[in-house]
Amino acid sequence: MKPAIFKMISIKSLALFFFIAFLFFGLVSSCKNYHRNSTHKDVSLSGIKKGEGLAIKYCESCHLLPDPSLLDTRSWENGVLPNMGPRLGIFHYGMQAYPSYRYDREVDSNFYPSRPLLSLEEWQDIIDYYVATSPDSLPRQDRKDQIQLGLPYFTVEQPRLAYTNPTTSFVKINASDSSHPLIISDASRRNIYFIDKDLQIKDSVRSSGPIVDIDFTQNGMLACNIGVLNPNNGKFGKGQFINIGANGKLQEDTTPLFDHLRRPVQILSADLNKDGRTDYVVCEFGNLVGALSWMENLGNNKYERHVLRAAPGAIKAYINDYNHDGQPDLWVLFAQGEEGIFLFTNKGHGNFESKQVLRFPSVYGSSYFELDDFNKDGHPDIVYTCGDNADYSPVLKPYHGVYIFLNDGSNHFDQKYFFPIDGCYKAIARDYDGDGDLDIATISFFADYERQPEESFVYLENEGGFNYRPYSFPGAKSGRWLTMDAGDIDGDGKIDLVLGNFSLGSDATKPNRNWGQGPPFLFLKNKSK
Repeated sequence: MKPAIFKMISIKSLALFFFIAFLFFGLVSSCKNYHRNSTHKDVSLSGIKKGEGLAIKYCESCHLLPDPSLLDTRSWENGVLPNMGPRLGIFHYGMQAYPSYRYDREVDSNFYPSRPLLSLEEWQDIIDYYVATSPDSLPRQDRKDQIQLGLPYFTVEQPRLAYTNPTTSFVKINASDSSHPLIISDASRRNIYFIDKDLQIKDSVRSSGPIVDIDFTQNGMLACNIGVLNPNNGKFGKGQFINIGANGKLQEDTTPLFDHLRRPVQILSADLNKDGRTDYVVCEFGNLVGALSWMENLGNNKYERHVLRAAPGAIKAYINDYNHDGQPDLWVLFAQGEEGIFLFTNKGHGNFESKQVLRFPSVYGSSYFELDDFNKDGHPDIVYTCGDNADYSPVLKPYHGVYIFLNDGSNHFDQKYFFPIDGCYKAIARDYDGDGDLDIATISFFADYERQPEESFVYLENEGGFNYRPYSFPGAKSGRWLTMDAGDIDGDGKIDLVLGNFSLGSDATKPNRNWGQGPPFLFLKNKSK
């Protein structure tokens, strides 16, 4: 047994040890190791540290704070930061005038701060943080399985419809219509083509603007007219019905259901307040401004607009009753600024409660999502793609691709799978081969066309245990695939695919100039057993 004096010394020594350890680790944590890139080694560490704190204060107030490592130095310095400056009231810095919509009449006069929110010295600290600590270039994608050429269950067929420079902005398989089960829209020609199972045109409609979506409602086909495709804040979009005219031909209704919409990309119908009338959900992607709204049907062709989220970027919505209370709820992807998936729970009488179930950095370029049950537990899982590369950082990104997030049963989602695809734009999960599990078909609008053009279309065959084998086909590079749909075109009970070629547009990945000679769409006929 030790004397009491030795016990006292041991306790004091232990206390001294923990005190010194506390001081040491506190000192280490306060001196974060900022790694400066090769071109900005002279930037002070104190300025970088201040810049990080300011970014947390100002940038994170609008969206998830992006880490400098998500983009290369040049993209931060020449693209993202000059476009963020005006949001903080900084329109000029040094000899550079920052781009803005300051004098755009479609933007409220109070959109930008009337005076800078921070000093120019503080703005330089933010610049130093992102520019000095970001990589000189982004790493290439780390793909475990290489894409194999040769589709195991599909044959590729070209349509008889052919013209140069197609700008296919929408494709839809409507299996319930045996006379023309395929619909495609060309944005530049402003034509909607209705095509039969032999890929021949049966009818066409001249539209007043680019059609980017069609909803099949009880009142007919409701076309979503985006107005102007290129980014803008104007209210040029509208929703218009396509009806059968007196001559038996399809025609666009000259009186819009709604108009003065900011770049709408989707309009869905449902009785949201359970009053027996058809209401509509409208995704106005917009640009700097936009909104997710629902139009309450008041009767007599009158509607009242209710804004659910006053923010740009609403790109895809689904209506379902996830909690089985008899009220239609909304799942919506926002792809601008605060990127993420939101669940709007219908509380009755047109009131909704919102929750963000997934959140992504503002540079991800979210492009699409679906609700699918991968583990067959009765709860909706999420297939998500990111790959929009047309904004301020048009470089290949290692985090672009298709993701699967599993639902724990309480609408908390965890990432289960990721397959990297440069510029991934859409993914459709279906049991294409008829073996009882979900495979995934994907397209890319910003693929690495120079080194791996086959990633512009990838078929991921489910081999079980969230292992997917990737396939493509040699002619995948013949088009620039903006849109895709899945369904049974020819009535044989198998799920086919249609890819839409939007051949125009700039791209930093050395685009294939032959896209304009490619087909408006490709038909991937399912030949599985």
